Amino acid sequence: MSIRLTTLPNGFRIITDFISTVETASVGVWIGAGSRYETPENNGVAHFLEHMAFKGTTSRSAYEISKAIEDVGGYLNAYTSREITAYYARVLKEDVGLAIDILGDILQNSTFDMEELTKERDVILQEIHQSKDIPDDVVFDHFQEIAYPTQALGRTILGPEKNIKSMTRETLIEFMKNHYNPSQMVFSAAGNVSHDEIVARVQLYFSQEKKALPFVPEPASYKGGTLQETRELEQVHLILGVKGVSSQHKDFYTSSIYSTLLGGGMSSRLFQEVREKRGLAYSIYSFSSSYKDSGVFGVYAGTSKKEAPQVLEVIKEELRKSTKTLSQEEVNRAKSQLKAGLLMGMESTSHRAKTLAQQLLTFGKVFTSEEIVQEIDAPSLERIQEFAKTILDCPFSLAAVGPVKVLEKAVDFQEKIF
Repeated sequence: MSIRLTTLPNGFRIITDFISTVETASVGVWIGAGSRYETPENNGVAHFLEHMAFKGTTSRSAYEISKAIEDVGGYLNAYTSREITAYYARVLKEDVGLAIDILGDILQNSTFDMEELTKERDVILQEIHQSKDIPDDVVFDHFQEIAYPTQALGRTILGPEKNIKSMTRETLIEFMKNHYNPSQMVFSAAGNVSHDEIVARVQLYFSQEKKALPFVPEPASYKGGTLQETRELEQVHLILGVKGVSSQHKDFYTSSIYSTLLGGGMSSRLFQEVREKRGLAYSIYSFSSSYKDSGVFGVYAGTSKKEAPQVLEVIKEELRKSTKTLSQEEVNRAKSQLKAGLLMGMESTSHRAKTLAQQLLTFGKVFTSEEIVQEIDAPSLERIQEFAKTILDCPFSLAAVGPVKVLEKAVDFQEKIF
């Protein structure tokens, strides 16, 4: 088997996936600490910390970090989500050691220089302003907020401007100290790599920290409701959703199949009914987002002010119909799309490294492609329809941005979609 796992005495995990047919490797550190691990007072710190990790260490300046990786044609980046922060690189196989050294350096020896912090604060504020100019980003933040009001899962990843403006060096260091502990970290590598060589090198940076219990964030509690923001835009951007399932729920793949057949491609129900048959919207799709202990299921659409009420009604009607009229052909097509996406992703070293790390952080183990294919194949048509009935019998969440006054009458429907 090409996948090997080593757990250091302090709980830090190192996993590799050897692929002999490539000349490159993707490596990175995934940490089980995203924005849902924050408080209202430090909301935005996980993302701020991710930025600052690249701004200088005790041995490298910010320029030297980027130059070192780009001198060998490599790529270095990071991201923050609601449950995970990741730092990763892609390099030629002979430069894996360098990539590990850089990742270890920025995660163990960052200085959080005050001058760099001041500059990066301005960069993040610009990122927040840019995000606010993108209405389909804003509507997803609103949807998350109304689904999980006054909770960490409902707050934005970037954080509010007032937090960023007051963020201190001590706040960053404290968050890193509390959440970047070995049991919440995974080093993952995929490509033409040697497991033993990677373990030996990674140990130099991550074996000294003491073992600590992982931090458990506050439990998520889906609520639902409406949140609409009036803006002078050409389109109304809206999301109608309900409570979904967690990443560890038995119906996780059932939800993925249902989302795919409902609005996951050009042959999906929503795309055909809303765009192809009626011409009501350019963009429409469904999604299933899962967290460790909760999840949301929703439909996004971007449409004109004139068509917005009708689009919302059509979405509601298609959701209702889907509990009774699914066909085996639709189910088979959705399953094929999911399986193809899974197997195509396996051709990317970056995707493989990310998937291994996320599985370890979420489930404590990894799954083979064959096991996942079996999970996708398992749900019957009847089970998928029953699942649809279950999640739709739930208080809705409606978020909208744009000339939303046109939706005033459209949202006067019952608390549930049925």
